[in-house]
Amino acid sequence: MIVGLLAIVGLLVIRFGFGHDEVLIPASITLPAGTQATAITRSAEWLAVVTNDGRILVYTTDGKTMLQEIQVLSSN
Repeated sequence: MIVGLLAIVGLLVIRFGFGHDEVLIPASITLPAGTQATAITRSAEWLAVVTNDGRILVYTTDGKTMLQEIQVLSSN
């Protein structure tokens, strides 16, 4: 029974891969003047910053080049 339990735990560790590579966020990102970041998310291809003035700024993963700016509509 103990061997079965260890096998299940081992399979879970292998299946969910608790040793994934660390996701890095650049040390600094230049935001437009007067804005502050309220949230940051990263994918394999881009980095998105949500700002306090209702925009989503999409950058390259190194945070140096802005790829897209999205204005989020406010419900206020």
